[in-house]
Amino acid sequence: MVAPNAKFLTTLIVLLVGCGTQPDSSEGTGGDGLGRAHPASPEQPASPDGDADTDTDADTDADTDTSPGADASGPIRFVALGDAGTGSSDQYTVADAVATVCASKGCDFALYLGDNIYSDGVTDVGDSAWEDKFEVPYAALEFPFYAALGNHDYGGNGGAFEVDRANTQVEYSSYSDKWVMPATFYSHVQGDATFIALDTTALDWGRGEEQQAWLPGVIAAADTQWKIAYGHHPYISNGDHGDANDNFGPFFEDNLCGQVDVYLCGHDHHLEWLEPTCGTEFIISGAGAKLRGVGGANPDFYAAAQLGFMWVEIDGDTFTGVFYDENGDELFRRSFQK
Repeated sequence: MVAPNAKFLTTLIVLLVGCGTQPDSSEGTGGDGLGRAHPASPEQPASPDGDADTDTDADTDADTDTSPGADASGPIRFVALGDAGTGSSDQYTVADAVATVCASKGCDFALYLGDNIYSDGVTDVGDSAWEDKFEVPYAALEFPFYAALGNHDYGGNGGAFEVDRANTQVEYSSYSDKWVMPATFYSHVQGDATFIALDTTALDWGRGEEQQAWLPGVIAAADTQWKIAYGHHPYISNGDHGDANDNFGPFFEDNLCGQVDVYLCGHDHHLEWLEPTCGTEFIISGAGAKLRGVGGANPDFYAAAQLGFMWVEIDGDTFTGVFYDENGDELFRRSFQK
């Protein structure tokens, strides 16, 4: 565990980004500009349609607010990576590459795209997995990680919906000076961009009512030039998991297509930038510690089964994303304007 006095520091950080309270049952947005969200629902929904992991890799998956440094008038720089919480040598290697790139290019924060703690999440804030699979691997990175939940964070080796495990990750925000998850879904403002963290596992299980009630108001109230959503599951993907299921897909089409500029996710363990669909750019950065094959029919600009991450700079009306490999070498770069 981190030192006890880390709780005070984290509380101060969270207050600065407008996350001054634990999640409650209210809907809409708070007066501090941070979207109020909920803990996970205690109801157990039916199993999702064909979206549990089918990995053949070492984890034996089941078949089933403004951050420090993000000046409103200047560029926003961050990294996005997911499916990283293994504690493996590959996680450490990618973390070292992130540190190298951020030292050179600058990073204000990270978006952490789910499957934060393999293979079953955590049951309490004192679990040693926090040290082994988050704090120690990223010890050299001195910026906040804005985390979203993945299917493995809900337990059952990626195939369950154990809400206590999800809520433990929310609770850990009060114990770490790096981890930021004020609720299971939430929003935060960085410079001239609004970031929306989705709980796509709940959506994937057909438990989207609370996010449906919350999300349109967040998007409507956002007065920033950019709107960036992120979560764990893809809407479209050429990886093994493929496109969104019949729960998440319609939710995305009804609430996010053309309403957000970019959607960043993981779940499939590769790097991919797909061609824009329904008015939104789609980027997969799920190779933070694990790999899986890639190949499919969705048009894309780049796809590779390659360990690595994405570095992003938003400067005025220009979004630039760069994929880097586990050695910190550039793989692919693209910019677009709005």
